[in-house]
Amino acid sequence: MQFIVEHLSTILAMMGTGIFAGLLAGLLGVGGGIVIVPVLFFLFQALGVSAESSMLIATATSLATIVPTSVSSIRAHHAKGNVDFSLLKAWALFILLGVLAGSFVVTMINGEWLTLLFGVIATLSAANMLIGRKDAFFSSLPGRAGQSMMAICIGFFSSMVGIGGGTLTVPTLTFCNYPAHRAVGTAAAVGLIISLPAAITMLLLGQRPEDAPFGTIGLVNLLGFVCIVPLTVLFAPLGAKLANRLDAGVLKKVFAVVLIITGLRMLAQFFF
Repeated sequence: MQFIVEHLSTILAMMGTGIFAGLLAGLLGVGGGIVIVPVLFFLFQALGVSAESSMLIATATSLATIVPTSVSSIRAHHAKGNVDFSLLKAWALFILLGVLAGSFVVTMINGEWLTLLFGVIATLSAANMLIGRKDAFFSSLPGRAGQSMMAICIGFFSSMVGIGGGTLTVPTLTFCNYPAHRAVGTAAAVGLIISLPAAITMLLLGQRPEDAPFGTIGLVNLLGFVCIVPLTVLFAPLGAKLANRLDAGVLKKVFAVVLIITGLRMLAQFFF
C-alpha cells in the first residue's frame, strides 16, 4: 500500500497511457506504441532516469504491452473480416527476421540513436496523417521480393522503436492501393508478430541499465507493463467499434499535431 501511495502519480500516468493507447490502436490503427514510447520516455526521465536508458526501457516495455493488446485487437478486427491471413502467411517469416535483427540491435546500441529514429518515424507518420493523401502511390502490392523487403523493414524498424507495426504497416499497405479497413485489421496481427519475439529478446538479452526504474528486468519495466496492459486490452475493442461510428479523420489530424510536436521534441533532445 505504501508503494502505491509513493508512486501514485507514476501509476496513474501509466494507466492513462494504457487507456489512450488502447483506444488509438483500435480507432486509428496507429499502434499503441506510438503513444506508449514517448510517454514512458519522458516519464522515466522525470523519475531521474537518463535519456539513453529511458528510451531503451520505453521501447522494450512498449513492445511487451503490445502483445496482449494485439491479441485483443486482432479478435475485434477478425470478427469484422478485416484481417488478411493470406498476406500474413506470406509476410510472417520476413517480419520475424526483421524483428530479431532489430531487437538484437536495440540490446547493443546507445539509446540516443533510438530517440533519433523514433523522432524521425513519429514526425513522418504525423505528416502522413496531416496530409491525408487518399490516392495510392502504386496500383497494387509489389511482387514477392518487394513484399519480402517491405516485411523485413517493417519488422526491423518497428522493433527498434517499440511500435507494434500499425504505424508502418497501415501506410505501407494503403500506399499500395490496399483497402484501408483491411490494412488496419491486418496491422493488428502484424503487431503481434513484431511485439512477442522482440519483447522476449529484450527481456532476456537486454542488460538492465544501472539507473533503471523500479521493476525493470532486462530492458522491460514490469510496473509499466502491469499498469498499461489491462487498460489497453479493455479499450482496444472499444476503439475498433468506435472506428465504424466516428469520423476518425478529424481525430487522426488532432493526434497527428500532438505526435509531430512529440517527434520534433525528441529530435531536439537528440541534437541539442
